[in-house]
Amino acid sequence: MRALYTAATGMMAQEKNVEVIANNVANMRTTGFKRQMIHFQDLLYEHQRRAGSPTSDQNNQLPAGQFYGSGVKVTATPRVMTQGNVSQTQRTYDVAVRGDGFFRIQLPDGRTAFTRDGGFETDSQGRIVTKEGYLVDPGITVPQDATSVSISQQGQVTAVTPGNTAPQTLGQITMARFINSVGLESIGDNLYLETAGSGPAIDGTPGSEGFGNLQQGYLEDSNVNAVTEIAAMIQAQRAYELNSKIISGADQMLTATSNMFRA
Repeated sequence: MRALYTAATGMMAQEKNVEVIANNVANMRTTGFKRQMIHFQDLLYEHQRRAGSPTSDQNNQLPAGQFYGSGVKVTATPRVMTQGNVSQTQRTYDVAVRGDGFFRIQLPDGRTAFTRDGGFETDSQGRIVTKEGYLVDPGITVPQDATSVSISQQGQVTAVTPGNTAPQTLGQITMARFINSVGLESIGDNLYLETAGSGPAIDGTPGSEGFGNLQQGYLEDSNVNAVTEIAAMIQAQRAYELNSKIISGADQMLTATSNMFRA
């Protein structure tokens, strides 16, 4: 019976839906995390009578066809790249992005990754790095004797050292944005990679046209909304239950048909 397989696709699709929701909820406190959505499409149809088919020799046509669907499939799980709330941390190397743009990160294998997580640190050499130790591009080194470090809204990094009253410029934080940021590939550690779907990175500086500015001492929160995720979870559960009832109903119909042959 077709309904068994059709409902099975619905149950599998809702399982994937719950997996996406679970990942969103698990990352509610992940800095710079962007929630995912899930998109569905219907599967192929079997046409037994097509609309517009002739019904007589007098050119009468069938106004509506007769066709049966075969279920549903997951087509995409895009991220929602909306701005998360910004929370104050008062830590020197914490930097939040307000607006569009990603920090550029140099991976150990030479690739460039991108992130919204501005929770930076300094390593043993004074270089500004991520919590995983990856270098923030371009490399900026803070003097060991620096008494204070400032990061402007435009990404300029300066430091005050003993014996100097004027701040010393250490470097400029650059950023990247994409025509289709939804097309970025997530690789974990709050990092993304450029893909053919995202388009090439467009480089720039914070505060320039098309780019957001920076806020030192702040971090961007996840954009996951607990109420939205709970509502989505309830909808997924109900859809799963309905599909399971269809399977039970189809099974009962098959059982009744089988009993008729036995009688």
